[in-house]
Amino acid sequence: MSYDTQTPQAPQPSPAALRNGLGTTALILGIIGTVSGLIPLFFWLAGILGVIALILGLVGRGRVKRGEANNKGVTTTGAVLGLAALVLSVVGAVITFTAVSDAVDEINKAVEDAAPKDPSGKTPAAGAADDPGDQGEQGKGLAAGDTSVYDDELKVTVSKATSYSPGEFAVGHTKGNKAYQVTVVIENGGKEKFDAGLVTADARAGEDGVTAEEIFDEKVGSGFSGTILPGKKATAVFAFDAPADAGDLTVEVSPGLEHNASQWELKVG
Repeated sequence: MSYDTQTPQAPQPSPAALRNGLGTTALILGIIGTVSGLIPLFFWLAGILGVIALILGLVGRGRVKRGEANNKGVTTTGAVLGLAALVLSVVGAVITFTAVSDAVDEINKAVEDAAPKDPSGKTPAAGAADDPGDQGEQGKGLAAGDTSVYDDELKVTVSKATSYSPGEFAVGHTKGNKAYQVTVVIENGGKEKFDAGLVTADARAGEDGVTAEEIFDEKVGSGFSGTILPGKKATAVFAFDAPADAGDLTVEVSPGLEHNASQWELKVG
């Protein structure tokens, strides 16, 4: 009697699971980083994602070489896109910082152009204060009829102060005080239109410099409005309320946010 015997076979080891996650992640981050790099303002995001994608892509290629992964194309593409995102981030940073620098230069230039010129045509002495009231003698305001000229050729002139009789329903006038009016003329000698709606006028009266309230009635108080074209002028009348014993009136005219205010010292009484 014979017996058939079969030699038992040893169990075959299961193939190791492929680790393709790093390559896939590198591809996704590389795509997002490259797209972000096309927008200069997002250079920082492109740089961060580009570094991560490049590192993961290189590590993923190492797994492919060791046989631990089989997505060589995906991993390589992720690493390449990560490198592209880094390059775009550098370009975007240069563009962004250049644009910011140019904007700052333009703002500084606009501020310099807004400073009023000396109507006398004299060059200020070295170290002289950059004060809008320095258009005549140092530390003194302009006189009646003087013109404050700005670097953009905007010219502001204030007349002498004359007595004013407020109407019955005037606002800003106190009984017992005196009212004075001044005429303000703005001439646009530049090449761009000027927004006159931002022009303001204020005043102080007497030695103590008390606030002289602006008077509003049917004759005065409307101020400037609209725009002034190059080569054109606009005129407005302002009235102020001052103590009866005030001997002078300081009128300050501010042409707007891009121009410093100028002051005129006017005799009253």
